[in-house]
Amino acid sequence: MRLTEWTMEEQEQLIHFMTTNNWPFHGNSNPAREIIEKTIEEGGYESDEVKTFWVENEDQVKVGIVKVFDLQDEIPVFDLRIAESHRGHGYGPAALRKVADYVFSLPEEKIRVEGHTRQDNFAMRKTFERVGFVKEGHLRKAWFSPKEKSYYDAITYGMTREDYLQGTTTPVHWDDSQAAVETDTQVHPAMGNFPDAFESERLLIRAPKLEDAEYILESIKMSHKALKAWMPWAQKIQTLEETTENVRLAMADFITRKDLRLHLFLKETGEFIGCSGYHRINWKIPKVEIGYWLDSRFEGKGYMTEAAERLTEFAFEDLGARRVEIRCDTDNVRSRAVAERLKFPLEGILIKEGLSADGKLVRDTCVYAKVRA
Repeated sequence: MRLTEWTMEEQEQLIHFMTTNNWPFHGNSNPAREIIEKTIEEGGYESDEVKTFWVENEDQVKVGIVKVFDLQDEIPVFDLRIAESHRGHGYGPAALRKVADYVFSLPEEKIRVEGHTRQDNFAMRKTFERVGFVKEGHLRKAWFSPKEKSYYDAITYGMTREDYLQGTTTPVHWDDSQAAVETDTQVHPAMGNFPDAFESERLLIRAPKLEDAEYILESIKMSHKALKAWMPWAQKIQTLEETTENVRLAMADFITRKDLRLHLFLKETGEFIGCSGYHRINWKIPKVEIGYWLDSRFEGKGYMTEAAERLTEFAFEDLGARRVEIRCDTDNVRSRAVAERLKFPLEGILIKEGLSADGKLVRDTCVYAKVRA
């Protein structure tokens, strides 16, 4: 199943679709041709604010239509309609998943997507729930039915960017008065205005984006021999789909501040050169560990030392960290050299503390750290 963008050349198809099906849970259950024509003319199906898509099944039959609007806002809304003859075949949930994929892949990085339905539209409510949308509001007497000349309750469902990226469903805490009291004083400054990007002399250091997946995969392929020795995730070369999913999870962790992976680019050329970031984060202290890997084609130029130095500075000055660590295998000479060039004291070597990247040997780990007085 797929979504294909509706075009102005398909006006007659759209008019036929809208006027030959019955829409019992919409404001106008049997719209006239003139209404659809006027809506098209006024940009109600195609504009900067609105995009309309056909819902096509595996045989490329148009089984439905979905309109995504408020696209200039941070919170788009959608209207999904499945043709009468194709209802009950699972097209609704499949289409709604595609809507979420579309919204959260937009370059503006929308923060949520939402939809509304009538309280007694149980089929649509099940569709929302199957896809992971959360019931967020129950509005009494908010949905007017002109045909029946009566009001129904309206239900609002939403999906946040965080839930989409993590594949989770976070329920609304309806009795939140006590929760607010308990959590107000526990929010770390980094949970708020952490920048999506900052710079060093030669590098742009920024949060991960889905578009980075191709660059990352190329770097891994070109550096596989070096990475395989130290990175468990590099024991085999991932597919582009696996790399994209990994980036998606990194984006989710970045949003929640669970882990702050950062991608490194040369300011002069825009080339991707590697990854760094803050890991093993403990916001209560707060303390972080800096991790890193570099595309082998860019070794020997001091880029990783520059990145680690900037991250150390940022951790102390902007995050208020009291402790910054660098950990690596005792035999990882290049990684140790970065810490030592930055004058990180070697606090100790943890004997038989972890496994080798391939999981076959028990290894020792160096712990370097700087602390703020």
